[in-house]
Amino acid sequence: MDRQRDHGGSLDAAVAKFGGHRKDWIDLSTGINPLPYPVGPISQPAWTALPDATAQTTLTNAAREYWNVPNDMSVLAAPGASALIARLPGLWPVGRVDVPTPTYNEHAAAFSAHNWIEDAEAPLVRVLVHPNNPTGHWYHPADLSAPFTIIDESFADVSPERSLIAQAANGNCIVLKSFGKFWGLAGMRLGFAIGPSDLIARLAEMLGPWPVSGPALEIGAVALQDFDWTNQTRKRLNTDAARLDALMMGAGAAVEGGTSLFRLYGVDDAKEWQVRLAKHRIWTRIFPYSKTFIRLGLPAPADWPRLEDAL
Repeated sequence: MDRQRDHGGSLDAAVAKFGGHRKDWIDLSTGINPLPYPVGPISQPAWTALPDATAQTTLTNAAREYWNVPNDMSVLAAPGASALIARLPGLWPVGRVDVPTPTYNEHAAAFSAHNWIEDAEAPLVRVLVHPNNPTGHWYHPADLSAPFTIIDESFADVSPERSLIAQAANGNCIVLKSFGKFWGLAGMRLGFAIGPSDLIARLAEMLGPWPVSGPALEIGAVALQDFDWTNQTRKRLNTDAARLDALMMGAGAAVEGGTSLFRLYGVDDAKEWQVRLAKHRIWTRIFPYSKTFIRLGLPAPADWPRLEDAL
């Protein structure tokens, strides 16, 4: 299981290749909300004291309420979903795993690092990125057919009604959530694992004490309880995604999928499109397995005119 690992957000490499300064660039290579949750004042103890149990419980309770987590499932906060992805293969004896492609490549890399064998026919564990990155495909309860399923819902907060958390309450699933995408605070490094108590307890042991910083605990608890912001954000993302589709189709691209945080397009030559936009200091995402796929995140409000001019 040896897949090439590449990611969006490689803006330093773009600057080195095409010139300019980082501040000159518009980074559309990720699916991060360009209008992040507004971080208010952070208390002094959040910076200076070790995170206490009350702060951790406040955050996990807010997460439980926000995602309607069933009572028989546990919630674990972690320093980003990536920290959880790297440790998940260690929950089971080494076996066979199915990671349907194309998809986010860190899952396959994590299982490969633990010497698992990829097998779509008889896996012990199946990984479903829901919605999928980059295609935007949503899975269904019938797809939860492996003995254990990891459901990566890092982008699912754009359509919470499509979450599979309720269906995952059978003791055979772990659901991952990312705070960095929808809330736009990727640098805060906050993610969650939701699943059966025994597996979540073992994950917690792997992470060790105080895995989440005091500021992240405080900000996350406030943001997860701000339903007005989340509702307004979903509406704006849907509007902006439709605007981006119209703009790209007008330039000759075809919509291939995505979510309201990122859009996937089919073009004649993805590399040529990426280079053309890079000359305007706009960075996009292309993929080693496709010559025609190009993915764009949403521009911030002030950046739309530059993208329109570049196209």
